[in-house]
Amino acid sequence: MVVMWAVVFVLLYLAVFKGFEPLLLVPIAFGALIANLPTEGIMNLPGYDEPGGLYYYISKGITLELFPPLIFLGVGALTDFGPLIANPRTLMLGMAAQLGVFATFLGASFLGFTASQAASIGIIGGADGPTAIFTSNKLAPELLAPVTIAAYSYMSLVPIIQPPIMRLLTTRYERRIRMGTLRKVSKLEKLLFALLVTIICVLLVPAISPLIMMLMLGNFLRECAVTERLSKAAQNEIINIVTIFLGTSVGITMTGERFLKAETLKIFFLGVMAFAISTAGGVLMGKLMNLMSPKNPINPLIGAAGVSAVPMAARVAHREGQREDPNNYLLMHAMGPNVAGVIGTAVVAGYFLSSLGR
Repeated sequence: MVVMWAVVFVLLYLAVFKGFEPLLLVPIAFGALIANLPTEGIMNLPGYDEPGGLYYYISKGITLELFPPLIFLGVGALTDFGPLIANPRTLMLGMAAQLGVFATFLGASFLGFTASQAASIGIIGGADGPTAIFTSNKLAPELLAPVTIAAYSYMSLVPIIQPPIMRLLTTRYERRIRMGTLRKVSKLEKLLFALLVTIICVLLVPAISPLIMMLMLGNFLRECAVTERLSKAAQNEIINIVTIFLGTSVGITMTGERFLKAETLKIFFLGVMAFAISTAGGVLMGKLMNLMSPKNPINPLIGAAGVSAVPMAARVAHREGQREDPNNYLLMHAMGPNVAGVIGTAVVAGYFLSSLGR
């Protein structure tokens, strides 16, 4: 119990004083604190004449897979897919950044995890918390807490993990490449994009339908411009309320008996490797695309944004570009692979769920 209190204080310190994903780490840490106290009326099961505890019911949002799709509704309402539509070849960067998911899947299998557990751990490399929760809850619910903590912790550490890898794999000349201004994307294009992605993804990987459907519903509400109240509700009240319940529900699973295991350390090690390999995959794909199309080069730094972590990974690519050239503005270009990564990770998760689902 005392060790878990120390873990709680570390999470609170990272969130409150270092600003690492505070919107989720604070609820998770508070839930973990409650999980390691002798509480009553919080987690107890319902009896014959007594109702269950508060989080017996609230945590049904995870076990019944309600929270991750609701989070995706808000993410969709907050996301502009315009940069991806304007430069569709950045979809390749988002796909390449899934390399860490598959590499970690193999690594986890080698370390003795089952195929379902390895898939849940591999999704950490997609830097997409809701998808990691959705996948882990279906394939390896016993790993839900460590996978979620690893996914969100490393998402918050994107500004620390990615830059050394980006600098190692690129030359100064490549980091200074300037990209042309993106064309303006029409409202009709954005609406058709939301509908087509929904149809194609659901047909290809129906197992991930709840996430894709809610992601694109939120985006359609945003882009159609006639449902402003609904769009704002998805962007603010809904995603904020669900984030509180999701975070505390995950934290409340972090009992010492579940969390303090050797496999937790393995998951954290595999998680950081997944992030590193995904970052490298995106950057290397950018370099390969420049070899194939030298007359229309892209700055390979934006490939690192192919890990989801919207929009933090795009901001990191932008900042790295400006380290070499203060007048080089890569943010909107990096948003293309960034949002492509969200879709790519969901598709990969759907593949795992279809092939390994229980």
